Amino acid sequence: MDPHFPALALCAFLWMAGAHTASAQSYPAKAVRFIVPFPPGGPTDILGRVVATRLAEVWAVPVVADNRPGAGGNIGTEQCARSPADGYTVCMLSIAQTISPSIYRKLAFDPVRDLAHVTLLATLPSLLVVHPSLPVRSVKELTALARARPGALSYASGGTGTSTQLLMEWLKLEAGLNIVHVPYKGSGPALVDQVSGQIEVAFTTIIAVLPHVQSGRLRALAVSTRERFPTLPAVPAVAEAGIRDFDGGSWQGIVMPAGAPREAVNRASHDLTSMLRSPDTRERILAMGGITLGNTPEEFTAFVTAETAKWAKVVKAAGIRPE
Repeated sequence: MDPHFPALALCAFLWMAGAHTASAQSYPAKAVRFIVPFPPGGPTDILGRVVATRLAEVWAVPVVADNRPGAGGNIGTEQCARSPADGYTVCMLSIAQTISPSIYRKLAFDPVRDLAHVTLLATLPSLLVVHPSLPVRSVKELTALARARPGALSYASGGTGTSTQLLMEWLKLEAGLNIVHVPYKGSGPALVDQVSGQIEVAFTTIIAVLPHVQSGRLRALAVSTRERFPTLPAVPAVAEAGIRDFDGGSWQGIVMPAGAPREAVNRASHDLTSMLRSPDTRERILAMGGITLGNTPEEFTAFVTAETAKWAKVVKAAGIRPE
């Protein structure tokens, strides 16, 4: 054996380790497209732009937000699934896309199979809000008015199959209400019409509606989750009005097209999770109406799988017909 073999082997090992480290640090080496499958102004857009800005700072490359709204977020998510799986397309994924398989017969993507799951960003509780012109100040008063005037009230949602529709349909089912659904292409446009008084009622994520509640342009009746939201302690939970077991809300996560390099998925997951754990990011998102989380790609895949099954049961119970 060559007496220099151990030294040569060690050098080779160190070279390979160095090459691996350099490779790991090479991503991302160019601008990243950041697909937001909803229009500006809604919760996905608001949180997405916070994340895109932070990623650009950490990665030192442009992270360009690209709004691709339509069909309750499905158009942008389909574009994500069909994008090159090279790690340079990053996309927001919302609860809506785990509801869509139960709503749309010809959905062009599968939220589990066709996406590489990076991390769960945050949960986004919703507020049940009404226009101030509506003479109600509680869930009980709203249900009483809706029962007295069946079909007279309308509610807005961010689109068919979004959590804002499912939450209201759940409330209607539990309370025996007839309130007409008016779907929009995202929560942003829905909010515009509700603030103007064209729509009376809606479940809207706190992150999108909080400024309007604080200004008095909309009135908050209840929060959708079982627990009251930390920064809105005076707003009761829907369940406190006697609608037992009502506990729901939206969430947002990050994905890439299926088949994206593991290096890119792991790097994005690591950097995003670190970002979400930082006090400044956590407090900023809490102030906007979200609760930061962060998990591994494997954990997020399991979460998306479970959410898809969960909402299939709700869609069936509410009698929502596939389109």
